Amino acid sequence: MDLYVQYGCGLISPEGWMNFDASPSLRLQKIPLLGKLSPVQFPGSVRFGDIRPGLPLKDGSVKGIYCSHVLEHLALDDFRLAIRNTFKVLRPGGIFRLCMPDLRTMTKTYLANPSPDAAVTFLAYSHLGRENRPRGLKGLLRQWLGNSDHLWMWDFESLQPELANAGFVAIRRAAVGDSGDPAFAAVEDPIRWDLKESFGVHCEHP
Repeated sequence: MDLYVQYGCGLISPEGWMNFDASPSLRLQKIPLLGKLSPVQFPGSVRFGDIRPGLPLKDGSVKGIYCSHVLEHLALDDFRLAIRNTFKVLRPGGIFRLCMPDLRTMTKTYLANPSPDAAVTFLAYSHLGRENRPRGLKGLLRQWLGNSDHLWMWDFESLQPELANAGFVAIRRAAVGDSGDPAFAAVEDPIRWDLKESFGVHCEHP
């Protein structure tokens, strides 16, 4: 049976896919008794797994991998670990698809905005700025359990060579449903792909 993997799945856990998320909220949810304290309740089928140290999968065992609005939440060194680990578990001919915010488009919108608060607006919707610093135990706990900050933003032009350096080929811009593999229909959310300031990517293991 072909293996399909989604990481950073959040609450989207379709059948036919092995769905992983690295949220501390999920880890808390898995602890007996304490699980009810988790601010987010993940579907029971979601497994805890972090692509940075690597998922519990055999090398070369996966036919398709997907992530949506995940990689921009990683620092640059963690991002590079993530895509190397993604490449490692894909089998030859396997497909990796992703979507994420487009820094180039966001920046164009910012530069075209004549409003005096254009920079404030840009930092807010790009998640590159913070309106306040977490304080106290409650604030630190909320920061630990959440992961909304964007740590390293990308456009297609900067992402393409990173994927190539990790070993991927056939790297191109992608649209929902153009993978050639119907299994991806279960995970690709048109709303997240069609956001005005997002872009999709398709690439393959040689």
